[in-house]
Amino acid sequence: MKKRNRLNSLAVIFSAMLVALMAVALVSCDNELDVQQGYPFTVETMPVATRIIKGETVEIRCELKREGRFSDARYTIRYFQPDGKGTLRMDDGMVLLPNDRYPLDREVFRLYYTSECEDRQTIDIYFEDNSEPAQLFQLTFDFNNETEDEEAEEDDGKTGFHWGGDTLVAKPLLDIDTIAICE
Repeated sequence: MKKRNRLNSLAVIFSAMLVALMAVALVSCDNELDVQQGYPFTVETMPVATRIIKGETVEIRCELKREGRFSDARYTIRYFQPDGKGTLRMDDGMVLLPNDRYPLDREVFRLYYTSECEDRQTIDIYFEDNSEPAQLFQLTFDFNNETEDEEAEEDDGKTGFHWGGDTLVAKPLLDIDTIAICE
């Protein structure tokens, strides 16, 4: 009889543990899949020149950094120019029009801004994804325009090279006329 009571008590304990385990498993499960379709992102750039002259082009190297991957994620780019006048184009040659949205089909790309005026210029570039709600990332670039005369005046002679338009111009580090040779 003792053996039978012992088996019955073990069966009751085992049954109670099994019922408790099933209850926990059924309560914690959810029938709906939790699929994340939007991940935060940023756009990183290399340093960009802030002083340009009319007609000069500045390169903006960009990289889209995503915190997660979703196969149907799509990104777009658009820009506004609140100050000044210029053109912005992609590295494939496509000229972007202000306020129009364009698909961004790669994560590493370059933008080229060409100054078309002698005033201060600002461009705001917006990147947006297709998640609900859409996430937006903004880059702002300010360019202080200068004339070619101002560029020559600001060059203080401490470096042997300076940028002249699109080319690197060498200038002498020493003025030959001011050097005295001792005999």
